[in-house]
Amino acid sequence: MSIRTAVSARVSATVLTLATALALTGCVAGEDTPAVAPEPDSTASADAPVEWSADVLNIDFATYNPLSLVIKDQGWLEEALGDDVTVNWIQSAGSNKANEALRAGAVDVGSTAGSAALLARSNGSPIKTIDIYSQPEWAAIVVPKGSDITDVSQLAGKSVAATKGTDPYFFLLQSLEEAGVPLDQVEVQNLQHADGKAALENGSVAAWAGLDPLMAASEATAGSTLLYRNVDFNTYGFLNATESFLGTSPDLAQLVVDTYEKARAWAIANPDEVVSILAEVAAIDPAVAETVITKRTTLDLDPVPGDAQRKVLAVVGPIFVANGDVPTQDAVDKALDELFEPSFAENADPS
Repeated sequence: MSIRTAVSARVSATVLTLATALALTGCVAGEDTPAVAPEPDSTASADAPVEWSADVLNIDFATYNPLSLVIKDQGWLEEALGDDVTVNWIQSAGSNKANEALRAGAVDVGSTAGSAALLARSNGSPIKTIDIYSQPEWAAIVVPKGSDITDVSQLAGKSVAATKGTDPYFFLLQSLEEAGVPLDQVEVQNLQHADGKAALENGSVAAWAGLDPLMAASEATAGSTLLYRNVDFNTYGFLNATESFLGTSPDLAQLVVDTYEKARAWAIANPDEVVSILAEVAAIDPAVAETVITKRTTLDLDPVPGDAQRKVLAVVGPIFVANGDVPTQDAVDKALDELFEPSFAENADPS
């Protein structure tokens, strides 16, 4: 059976569940987003040729999402789709950029931190999380070489670089709260991750809420040190899709998740190759890439979004409201109830 036929055969197991979920969250005919695709004809032969639902797939890749790099490098989506569907790869420089692209319709599928996905959904972005690609320790508070700052509490009155709307930013907020430092006592410079790294290294800021692999690179090349680490303050890696894409192209969404699970198995079996791919794409030393992949990234996990992610996000949500990023806790709670679409990962076939 071809990949195309196999995906089509399993989409029927997903569509009814998805149709119900999208209807409950407002993705119904007559509203801004397209209606849910009809259930495939159950009388059709399993081996009959099947046409894809669209002729273009726009999907992101990011250095903070190693599975995306593997899929792009191996060309598995292009191989499965052939000449029928054009695959456009768009790089995301951070979760905030992925969210911007999803909201603008520039990508159908984009990768963010869990906190960023919840923030976007809380503020009305019609996205669903369809797969969990990693559990990383990708954020920490970083200080430059020779800094006399030894504790988060000493950041009061200092300037700190962070990319708002991303896991490092929310890592910073949680760290300050834990240390008893009010946010208004810290000057947060809203810089994209790479610019935050540069600001740290040139002395423009006292600290940086860093993101790997840039963070590991700064440690290796500039002697920067991690002031504070806490894996529990990092949220998971979320693969998100727009509701309109899920409604009109569940076949392509299933293929993407299948391919992510193929990449997961390949990455677990071939860590050295993943290190090489990350080093090349991120233009970092292989030793730095090895630190990111082997010491700070967990890929061997349950890809179905559910209780583990909900528990983490339930802690982050109130911080959104307290700092004015979301108007009300009700908006956060509603978003958390609507964010996950587990059916694609539940039906994933990595073969």
